[in-house]
Amino acid sequence: MCDNLLSKMDPIIDKYRDVDGGLMMIIQEAQNIYGCVSSETQHYIASKLGIPLTKVYGIVTFYSQFTIEPKGENVISVCMGTACYVKNSPKVLEEVKKILEIENGETTADGKFTLAETRCLGCCGLAPVLQVNDKVYGNVKPTEVKDIIAKY
Repeated sequence: MCDNLLSKMDPIIDKYRDVDGGLMMIIQEAQNIYGCVSSETQHYIASKLGIPLTKVYGIVTFYSQFTIEPKGENVISVCMGTACYVKNSPKVLEEVKKILEIENGETTADGKFTLAETRCLGCCGLAPVLQVNDKVYGNVKPTEVKDIIAKY
């Protein structure tokens, strides 16, 4: 990413520079603008704020809403919590991997899908659960995965 693109962060950094918790807001805005908080973006933020890179990196890697690499247009999350696990979510996950030809945390080459294995989506009564963006699919059978993905 070139400095010209990173300079979009300057007004945001200036706005939140002296605000309590401002670093979180700066990082969130960076992710909104660029789709992720890359290493280069982290360096830029740290440099502009005059803080150690480790402080920025620590926040980016601690909070699950931040990502270092861009996510796909659609994020598919497969719950691997206890209820989902015992009701066959590993087979649902394997079917997603097979169809998209990616592993957990990866994005398809066309940038359309990112796969995220999650611990619990809070829908235990619907186990096993697969979520695409904000849409939750419950009682998912491996044979239904292809049709669910086809909607996106």
